[in-house]
Amino acid sequence: MSNVYVFLADGFEEIEGLTVVDLLRRAGISVITVSIMGRKAITGSHQITVTADTQIEEIQVEAEDCLVLPGGMPGTRYLGECERLKGFLVEADARKSRIAAICAAPTVLGSLGFLKGKRAVCYPGMEEGLLGAEVSQEEVVTDGHITTSRGLGTAIAFALELVTLLKGNEEAERLARSVVYTK
Repeated sequence: MSNVYVFLADGFEEIEGLTVVDLLRRAGISVITVSIMGRKAITGSHQITVTADTQIEEIQVEAEDCLVLPGGMPGTRYLGECERLKGFLVEADARKSRIAAICAAPTVLGSLGFLKGKRAVCYPGMEEGLLGAEVSQEEVVTDGHITTSRGLGTAIAFALELVTLLKGNEEAERLARSVVYTK
């Protein structure tokens, strides 16, 4: 089975990152949190410190892996400045591996040119960073191999979309029922 790598930087939005980790692990999906900060301890945008499973220098991304970028500030800016992460993203996009970003983080994908001609969403007011995208107002949008979502309030829908893409609709529906998530 492939891995889902959730990349963490100081200032990441805790709910957006950890909801994905929690729900995907509940679905039996291998999720690895990855620090891009040169240390495993990461402090989120609301001063919650978490310990990443590993550091970016210690991983190799394979074609079947999924890369997830949570939003938050200044976490999104740090993600966009990380050369090793950008390299992983460029390789993943070239081979059409699954890439997902929420809140401000879709702007990282926009800056790399991945969203040209694709439908995408982001945190309200950040749309100019979705370079070349057809901007939508939906909670979550998957266009091809890229999934984007709007923010903290859409984190469960975002995570369930990833479960659907990785394990199927039946598993996503089972998981939604088990956490009492209704739309």
